[in-house]
Amino acid sequence: MLVPALAVFPILAVGRYPNIREAVTITASLFLIYLVSSLYTILQSGTIIALSSSDLMPGLALSFKIEPLGMLFSLVAGYLWLVTTVYSIGYMRGHDEDNQTRFYVCFAIAISSVMGIAYAGNLFTLFIFYEILTLSTYPLVTHAGTEKAKQGGRVYLGVLLSTSVLFLLLAIIGTWLTAGTLEFTPGGVFRQETSTMVTGALLVLFIFGIGKAAIMPFHRWLPAAMVAPTPVSALLHAVAVVKAGVFTVLKVCVYIFGLDLLGRLPTANIMLYLAAATVLLASLVAMRQDNLKARLAYSTVSQLGYITIGALLATSAGIVGGSMHIAMHAFGKITLFFCAGAIMVAAHKTEISEMRGLGRRMPITMTAFFIGSLSIIGLPPAGGTWSKWMLMTGALDTGQWVIMAVLMLSSLLNIAYLLPIPLRAFFSKETPANPVTIKEAPLPSLIALSFTAICCIVLFFLTQPLYELALAIL
Repeated sequence: MLVPALAVFPILAVGRYPNIREAVTITASLFLIYLVSSLYTILQSGTIIALSSSDLMPGLALSFKIEPLGMLFSLVAGYLWLVTTVYSIGYMRGHDEDNQTRFYVCFAIAISSVMGIAYAGNLFTLFIFYEILTLSTYPLVTHAGTEKAKQGGRVYLGVLLSTSVLFLLLAIIGTWLTAGTLEFTPGGVFRQETSTMVTGALLVLFIFGIGKAAIMPFHRWLPAAMVAPTPVSALLHAVAVVKAGVFTVLKVCVYIFGLDLLGRLPTANIMLYLAAATVLLASLVAMRQDNLKARLAYSTVSQLGYITIGALLATSAGIVGGSMHIAMHAFGKITLFFCAGAIMVAAHKTEISEMRGLGRRMPITMTAFFIGSLSIIGLPPAGGTWSKWMLMTGALDTGQWVIMAVLMLSSLLNIAYLLPIPLRAFFSKETPANPVTIKEAPLPSLIALSFTAICCIVLFFLTQPLYELALAIL
């Protein structure tokens, strides 16, 4: 947690020297990858890794404990911080962005808070870092400084803070009063005699309070935040913010409620169908968007619904599928956003209708977009195939035929709004405006999007370590 936080000071100190500033960021991200990978090795050996402060108030302490779900989240965030930093070097310079030092500083603080969320040992600790993440990403959303950016930032901050204070904080207090503890505990914290009406109400508060999971109707912050630069969109959609949301949903379902209790709660079914409605409605809205980033934003809202469905199915397959989808969606969606930013920097195009024939001028970018699309859809040979398969298995285990139908229909809608983009880019007879001046994006951006696209394929063939880590959650 301290590595990205401590990197803030040298980044600020050398802000006038871009090469050194970015070298500091890359060095910190490499060191973070080393530490996270070391923790993974230690966790695999069966060692318990935990740290706790003295009580800040009676019964409440800052508590950290590494378990498989948190380990999975921190591995994804740690590795993708490096990749996003490399991409940002090409994008921020290629687009001649202002306030680049502030960008890297806020990015580092956000990653530090993500590590705090991943390793939180209780709800109190998680809530603190959850709020730090919201506040540290606000300057990134409003990075452009335009009135549109400020308006997007107000929606972003307004929705996330209001859901946290009105619902999540209330759910945490309710859990404390009902269970007498906020510690994440395998099997849940509620006693058997606890009223299902109380626990059911707390579940609703948690699902609505975790606004970063973007369950409708609390999803508007996510499309509004698309005014931010593309590396920020990648941070929001793949590395940090939305993943912190669905990670928290999974963590609460597994370690606060427990699967046995969750399976008996009537409100769990209500929330399950709300997540399913989010999946379908967001997909339908995505189909109508001509702006590429807006289409990808609504696609993210839909894909987050998959992970929430996995949590609320309250089955082993659902939890494993939802956990795996955190990683699969992260690599697939970050690839798509990297490609969107590359198209904007190199071709100055943001509307899908303007991208016909673009594949002949930007073949690497559009090939990567095709691979990322396969992963989001859940088609071989991309990693998203396995997480969606596990989610389907979870729905089958519980006899949730409606949920199965939603997952299948959603995949068809994914095909409808994603695949036409690279297909028209490669096979349309039209040529983009000013084709002679269009070429691939700057090399750092191209390296980053190529790497994440390759990872989408690698995760299809080498998915066993991820599957075993997700299975260890149960």
